[in-house]
Amino acid sequence: MHIENITIEQYRNYDSLSLEFDNQINVMIGENAQGKTNLMEAIYVLAFTKSHRTSKDKELIKWDSEYGKIKGSIFKRNRTFPLEVIFSGKGKKAKFNHIEQKRLSDYIGSLNVVMFAPEDLNLVKGSPQERRKFIDMELGQVQPVYIYHLGQYQKILKQRNALLKDLQRQSKQDRTMLHILTEQLIEHGSIVLNRRLQFLQKLREWAVPIHHGISRSLEELTINYEPTIDVSEDTDLETIIERYKAHFTSIEDREVERGTTLAGPHRDDLMFEVNGRNVQTYGSQGQQRTTALSLKLAEIELIEQEVGEYPVLLLDDVLSELDDHRQSHLLNTIQGKVQTFVTTTSVDGIHHDTLKQAKMFNIHNGYLK
Repeated sequence: MHIENITIEQYRNYDSLSLEFDNQINVMIGENAQGKTNLMEAIYVLAFTKSHRTSKDKELIKWDSEYGKIKGSIFKRNRTFPLEVIFSGKGKKAKFNHIEQKRLSDYIGSLNVVMFAPEDLNLVKGSPQERRKFIDMELGQVQPVYIYHLGQYQKILKQRNALLKDLQRQSKQDRTMLHILTEQLIEHGSIVLNRRLQFLQKLREWAVPIHHGISRSLEELTINYEPTIDVSEDTDLETIIERYKAHFTSIEDREVERGTTLAGPHRDDLMFEVNGRNVQTYGSQGQQRTTALSLKLAEIELIEQEVGEYPVLLLDDVLSELDDHRQSHLLNTIQGKVQTFVTTTSVDGIHHDTLKQAKMFNIHNGYLK
């Protein structure tokens, strides 16, 4: 799978830009605040219909413009397909092969992308929300139905939290609606949890040996999922549902007292250990970065295993954050098999044969130099 070309109009700091890409390595060179990351973001948006940097779509539209548009041609399964995402005051439209997709879950997965940016180095030591987002974005690419259940879960969770706030303020409480929302929350939350546990099993199969290799066989990585109920990766869906039911019954009074939902996938986390020690708390910066890199490289292999083709890799200003050993391991892994986009202020100091074969683009103030 690779992107053949992209055209962006009225997007961030770009009026209009059209680029033809190499199917191996593409390097965007430019000083800071010139539009390199905006271009990388546009590729990400073409895949997911939303940004990894903001939740507000209107921020993607160029100042004083009425719309923003991203178009691209992708090559997958030995055919070329056009993709298009349009943002305006009326919302957004996503088209695959010229046909507008009514649901987000029908579009996502058309183009598989793995993004690796400096903030991803905080994946290990950052907040649980970042780790949940990591799972959700990658799982959604290979199982679009997951997006539907996650979206329904988040919608019901918002309603349930609002109701719990109301009940918290009432002396006489009718909990009928709470029980209905709890049942709906469990229905979708159980599927979300079940899919995450299955995903983690597959991710671990790739991440553990990759981490072992990067650490020169000195470190063993352990990844554990930490849910709010007592389940394991072998627990079936029916059992997850029953355990959620029992747990929500036991904490109902506490939830009303606190005015918020205290259990469910939105409170789960991942825990990483290196040689038996919690790397989030006790790991060195090098160990944390190796863990983050291992997870990203594992994503690439997992997506290939699930969809039959390698995803597109976006390396946004991340090579300069890695030492020579990790940098070389990353570039050696992707060489010849993954279309890769790299942003950097300079290629000086990045000594690798992969970059010598790259197609170079110089970006200055939203224009190609």
